Amino acid sequence: MIRLGIIGTGSMAEVHAEAFDQIEGVSCTACCDLDLDRASLFAENFKIPNVYPDSSDLINEAEIDAVSIVTPDRFHAPIALQALGKGLHVLCEKPLATSVKDAKCMTVAAHDAGVVHMVNFSYRRSAALLAAKEMVASGEIGRLLHVEAQYLQSWLVSKAWGDWREEDTWLWRLSKKHGSGGVLGDIGVHMLDFVTYCAGDVDWLRCDLRTFSKVEGNQVGPYELDANDSAVLTLSFENGALGTLHMSRWAAGHLNSIGVSLYGERGALRIDLDESYETLQCCLGEDVDEAIWKTKTLEPAPSIFERFVRGIQTGVPEGPNFDRGTYVQKLLDSAYRSDATNEQIFLSQ
Repeated sequence: MIRLGIIGTGSMAEVHAEAFDQIEGVSCTACCDLDLDRASLFAENFKIPNVYPDSSDLINEAEIDAVSIVTPDRFHAPIALQALGKGLHVLCEKPLATSVKDAKCMTVAAHDAGVVHMVNFSYRRSAALLAAKEMVASGEIGRLLHVEAQYLQSWLVSKAWGDWREEDTWLWRLSKKHGSGGVLGDIGVHMLDFVTYCAGDVDWLRCDLRTFSKVEGNQVGPYELDANDSAVLTLSFENGALGTLHMSRWAAGHLNSIGVSLYGERGALRIDLDESYETLQCCLGEDVDEAIWKTKTLEPAPSIFERFVRGIQTGVPEGPNFDRGTYVQKLLDSAYRSDATNEQIFLSQ
């Protein structure tokens, strides 16, 4: 039995706990949060026997084999390094860190520890994504030429997920001081992983970020609302393809919409996660002349949580690992730098 500690007990931690509860061979035996009342309620809800006030206590005192880090971004590196120093397997929420320097340190420490290390790029559970990667790599759509992707949310417009003005869960995501990388760091990171997983590595990128006025003074309590709300990126891939990515929290009519299209010289693929994680739309062969799209239905893919547990059980680690997280962090850092300098950034720089 793999004994797991969950570090951070906010809303995303509930997703982790629920997922691990469904996997045979793993047991959530400890949790911690700086808000001890919240941690205690979390432990009660998920029948977790041991509760700690901070990550150091959990890592040093709890009898565990692995940790799942579900804290704001700026805490990922110090917590992961401490856990790796104890020889614990680590699943870390995305983004891996807040800088390439920290991400590299985490990756080196993970390899030195010889443990399973993974990043929760959760949309890797899409069977359509996995199939699209294989089809692009095999040349089924010919030479890849153009990529188009978007991730759209509306919680700054809508109250479907609650009122962001009144809930810390959302307010911290709007504040740089509270560790937010804005929409780019929060959901754009998924798209950077998603797209480059299919299309390959990036040669250079350009990024334009926007932070729009939300309330008078752009401050709610201790939260200064200065993190980006919308992002547009242009990517030039090493294989010569051109790509556009855009993401926003102002997209009325979209709760959590993710779509990717891949266009090659002999056909195209389209993924719409609003429709399904297991269907891939294809325009191939004779259908290209008539612009006919056909749907390929696939078997469900394992989640990151299942892969993490399986890697520990079998001793054969699976991705996405910290190496991948570091690459995506480099894309993120380059995107922020591009916005700040209004220049294209070469990934070799």
